[in-house]
Amino acid sequence: MWLRLAALAAFAIAPCVHAQAPSPAVPLDVLTLDDAIARVARLHPDLRVFDARRGALQADHDAASLRPALRAGLEIENALGSGEARALRQAEATLTLAGVLERGGKLDARRTLAQARIDALALQRETQRLDLLADVARRYLAVAAARAQKTIAAQDIAQRRRTVAGARQRLQAGASPESVVLTAQAALARAELALARAEQQDVAARQHLAALWGERAPRFDIAPADPLALPDIAGAAELATLLDGTPELAQFADERRVREARVRLARTAATPDLDWQVGVRRMQDSGDMALVGGVSLPLGSVRRADPGIRAAEAELAALEIERESRDIALYSTLADAHGRYRVAQLDVQRTRTDVLPRLLRAEQAAERAYRGGAISYLEWAQLQSETTATRRQQLDAALDAQAALIEIQRLTGQAFVAAPAASPEGTTP
Repeated sequence: MWLRLAALAAFAIAPCVHAQAPSPAVPLDVLTLDDAIARVARLHPDLRVFDARRGALQADHDAASLRPALRAGLEIENALGSGEARALRQAEATLTLAGVLERGGKLDARRTLAQARIDALALQRETQRLDLLADVARRYLAVAAARAQKTIAAQDIAQRRRTVAGARQRLQAGASPESVVLTAQAALARAELALARAEQQDVAARQHLAALWGERAPRFDIAPADPLALPDIAGAAELATLLDGTPELAQFADERRVREARVRLARTAATPDLDWQVGVRRMQDSGDMALVGGVSLPLGSVRRADPGIRAAEAELAALEIERESRDIALYSTLADAHGRYRVAQLDVQRTRTDVLPRLLRAEQAAERAYRGGAISYLEWAQLQSETTATRRQQLDAALDAQAALIEIQRLTGQAFVAAPAASPEGTTP
């Protein structure tokens, strides 16, 4: 489930009749959401750094697998003293070999802890990967939003140009003053400014998206997409059942193994290690050889190990509380995103079916009435502004729904894709 790159698709990659095509004079690569996700998964340093971390943890594992080192020693006694000890012939030399005999399973405990940390790294990487892919989807959505804003601005410009033409006809017929033409031209200029702003937002959004894989001068165009295509999703209670499989909660299982290994390692400290030493001593005056040896055992190991054991056990006990807290936080985020999605989805659908069709018919009727002298310019212009504002409100609701959908997909790991659907004329940005 987590290896599906397109699982975080923010919206359906469907043909859009109003999509902006790249200029033939400047050919650009067409970038789909899957393409962007693949680039980030391959190139982003936040993911590549896990290979270095794994190498470091593997080195720690190798170090934890080593037994205590043997120590070779040489002791000289009864040399360079006073009286008879002043002569070197009275000196005694001892060659020793010493080591530590680990007891209580310390070696296995160290290996287990090191391996648990390596195993936990995979889920950490997957969590980071999902966060990055969600960021890709958000930035890709921002580019699509800028394109949709450009389409709305172009539609508004077309409306305003008809208004200017109508106002000039009325002026030439002596039915309206020149101020009406100037007012219509000012409205047209504002619509052209909105288009220029959307074009600049498009450039900035593409640069923001390309920055995820380190591209400084983006040379791509996104595939046609319809932000208003919103899929149906299950209820919040049904989606909540998918939370247990998310990496954010699955990490707690790996973290539990790590903390259990720490408890085991802390408990091994209560069993003292045995220091041993063997060697050969040569008597300088007689030339005789003798075997020497010794062992030592530290006292009070249980008392000294007790604080570490209590700390490790407390951390293990706190893990379940941490998981419960994270579970509540994830469900709260899911419930909030689900609620925002449903509200925005309703807004988009009702605007498409009930509001915009009526406004478009009213705007067309107002144009005919204005050209016939039945209404004033202000009434026609107000309807045009209302239509454009409604289109933008619908787009804002759709973008809010898409952002909530990205969050839902990040939390559940499920892809929700809307099937392409025909929209009433003029209702799709």
